[in-house]
Amino acid sequence: MTPDQAVTAAASAAAGWAGTPPAARAEALEAVAAALEAARAELVALAAAESHLPDARLNGELTRTTFQLGLFAELVREGALHDARIDRPDPGWPTGPRPDLRRYRAPIGPVLVFAASNFPFAFSVAGGDTAAALAAGCPVVVKAHPGHPRLSRRTAEIVAKALPEGVFGLVEGEAEGVEALRHPALAAAAFTGSERGGLALARIAAERPVPIPFYGELGSVNPVVVTPRAAAARGREIAEGYVGSLTLGAGQFCTNPGLLFAPASLVEHLTPLVAGAPAAPMLNERIAAGFVDTAAALAERPGVRRVVWPEDVLRPRLLTMELAAFRADEGAARECFGPLGLVVTYDDLADVADAVAALPGQLTASLHAEPDEAADLAALAATLVDRSGRVLWNQWPTGVSVTSAMQHGGPFPATTAPLTTSVGTAAVERFLRPVAFQNWPPELLPEPLRDDNPWNVPQRTG
Repeated sequence: MTPDQAVTAAASAAAGWAGTPPAARAEALEAVAAALEAARAELVALAAAESHLPDARLNGELTRTTFQLGLFAELVREGALHDARIDRPDPGWPTGPRPDLRRYRAPIGPVLVFAASNFPFAFSVAGGDTAAALAAGCPVVVKAHPGHPRLSRRTAEIVAKALPEGVFGLVEGEAEGVEALRHPALAAAAFTGSERGGLALARIAAERPVPIPFYGELGSVNPVVVTPRAAAARGREIAEGYVGSLTLGAGQFCTNPGLLFAPASLVEHLTPLVAGAPAAPMLNERIAAGFVDTAAALAERPGVRRVVWPEDVLRPRLLTMELAAFRADEGAARECFGPLGLVVTYDDLADVADAVAALPGQLTASLHAEPDEAADLAALAATLVDRSGRVLWNQWPTGVSVTSAMQHGGPFPATTAPLTTSVGTAAVERFLRPVAFQNWPPELLPEPLRDDNPWNVPQRTG
């Protein structure tokens, strides 16, 4: 299918899919989930062959994928996503006579989803962006990731078969993805990947004759701060947790904690743990080469010391530098996609807040401290909140729960749209736009705003 064919088909199907009653739309999402589950063995085998990820990880990821489809189906059934508001006429309204006003959130139209490399199920063809857009009532065109083409094609076949004609399509190729992004019928796009690639696509979306929203998740170094008291009381425990999070999935997570602010004493605990961590296959040769090159570049920056630097280029590695050197070098906060940690050692915790404040926007920020320190850490905590979309207390950022309260997004450049999330049920809001109807004939109102409420959605009336 060409990009023009895919987007044109999506545009033709848009009105019908947007007008599908909640129950039927929810059933369609559940049918996608059931079809993926039925093909589990086949899909996991394809994913393992193309991504080098272990079966246990892939099975868990496929479970997450089907779960989030079901979670969005529940959201659709509830109907609250439409945020229907009805203000009836009021001649005595304080600012002047109020007309009949009705507002709801309508599907934005065809959505282009750029699949990610590191989650061949959960952030790929049938992943969270696709599920959220479909739940919103938007047809989806997915640009497949070249890291798992056979899996993408097979998954797309399964998804398309479970949905009405035109509601889902797949395109392959970098040029084809750009062509789809420029298609005049496209209404929005979502992306998970590198900062360089995401910004290039965001520029294209912004420079179209009619610009469209571009929801890009571009990565993060996910700073972690360990207080002196926590390091003294739980140094070994914290070191084990950090190394486990750093090396999980060969460090190929956008929530990988690549930057650690800690007292120098913690390095003593970290060193043998990192040195003893085994190598793990990376997703593909391009990503492995990128890890090697970025790690080498970081190791050469002024003030950086190689603490763990094995000959096997894919084994985890550890760098350190002092806080003063880190603050003098903006490039030291660069993301390295893979199992590399940079420990910035400090003497005075009060100096760390300024270093964190100077960081670019992050997806997450974590604080490890003793419980009775909380009252004294308000200023540092506020800085972490200012710089990130999710803040953690005595926990690690890898592992993003799919739930209603999750925020997976943060200030630029972690994301291009910091008001949104790409994980959790709030992700649906990216693909809905508010529309108000004033004094509109009842027979022309959309179902969520009608007095008889045929879709039985929650309505806030005033």
